Amino acid sequence: MSHSPVSPIRAPLVEGHKTYHQITEDLSTPTEKRPNAAWWGAFAVALTFLTIGVICIVLTIWDGITEWNLNRTIGWGWDITNFVWWIGIGHAGTLISAILLLFRQKWRTGVNRAAEAMTIFAVMCAALFPAIHVGRIWVVFFFFPYPNSRGPLWPNFNSPLLWDLFAISTYFTVSLLFWYTGLVPDFATLRDRSKGLRRKMYNFVSFGWTGSAKHWQRHESLSLVLAGLATPLVLSVHTIVSFDFATSVIPGWHTTIFPPYFVAGAIFSGFAMVQTLMVITRKVLNLKQYITLEHIESMNKVILLTGTIVGVAYLTELFISWYSGYIYEQFAFFNRALGPYWWSYFGMMLCNVISPQLFWSKKIRRSVWWTFFMSIFVNIGMWFERFVIIATTLARDYLPSSWSYYSPSWVEIGIFLGTLGIFFTFYLLFTRLAPVVAVAEIKHILKSAGDQYIGKDAHHHHSSEITQES
Repeated sequence: MSHSPVSPIRAPLVEGHKTYHQITEDLSTPTEKRPNAAWWGAFAVALTFLTIGVICIVLTIWDGITEWNLNRTIGWGWDITNFVWWIGIGHAGTLISAILLLFRQKWRTGVNRAAEAMTIFAVMCAALFPAIHVGRIWVVFFFFPYPNSRGPLWPNFNSPLLWDLFAISTYFTVSLLFWYTGLVPDFATLRDRSKGLRRKMYNFVSFGWTGSAKHWQRHESLSLVLAGLATPLVLSVHTIVSFDFATSVIPGWHTTIFPPYFVAGAIFSGFAMVQTLMVITRKVLNLKQYITLEHIESMNKVILLTGTIVGVAYLTELFISWYSGYIYEQFAFFNRALGPYWWSYFGMMLCNVISPQLFWSKKIRRSVWWTFFMSIFVNIGMWFERFVIIATTLARDYLPSSWSYYSPSWVEIGIFLGTLGIFFTFYLLFTRLAPVVAVAEIKHILKSAGDQYIGKDAHHHHSSEITQES
């Protein structure tokens, strides 16, 4: 009789043969103990950046955008560059949570909670820029279509900036609900471990969760519905952001490749930021047994795939500009590569196209230090990409007499540092208020995993039993 095939065993996604109680202790304790020196140091730096940002934003509102180095040729600079960059970073959270949940990918459980939180904070940082770049921030409500008694104040529905408003507000709402839904069982766990005011607060935010079969059934249903709503948003939001450029008639922007290319770039930069956060969190909160090398390697494979897609998109753009025979389009790309901003173009190519190819090596994919270094490198490259698309395209238009060169003022740099401060301040506070890794989901994969998570010795014994039976 032939031997029954034994499925290959993947490395466990939770190491150390944990019991349910140990999982609860390991993941809940960081929210209950006093933060360590590393947390306080990071929080102080983030708060400093946030303060700088607030000062620069107040100065911008007080004096107007004359505080920025924009001019008649280059009307968009670091403001829209940073807007697109932050929106891109916010993409990975919903992708990891929603799409991987629908595809039943178990490796998402170690990283999805932090990725969802990252999405919320990144979208908040992004939303700041359209609000302040309009100049007169007190009339920003003109963006919103609302009935009014002052005549025809309806916004221009042909404007991609208005589409941005709807896309981002929808994306933020669904992502927030999805994140909060996953938090409810863990808030209940923290409630049961707390006393006094802390217990009352967690009881309030957990909506009286008891863990009954009915509660779990509703939780599962709501998670799937929100995942189904969030999945098309992953594609639509950055597609609409790309329309800010693609619906214009400016050479270098007016191209149909922008929507898929922007979406791939967003996932690319978002996964890189998740890697940055997870490597730091894994070290500071001692979560190496929950955020394992398996998680890191799986994420690096996605970065390799999306980085390659972005590289193909760059080459496609160059080919189409050459093949079109349209001299203005050809000049736009020639100017990007060999004009005054050549350094940003080659920085973009090095960080986004060449460096991710290192992840073909399994040794590098599974190296924590390489992953951390590369994740920062990729996000620098994606920032360069946004800058190249915006500043270099606008700097040289049809009239050589209006050509200009743009470099940011200290106020623009300060606002960007401020958004980094907002992002990391909220993320650090989040690590103090909720488990960074979803407790209930980790327990769930341990319960339903079967052979996949059996250790080597147990697997050998199990295999020999199957052979004897055969």
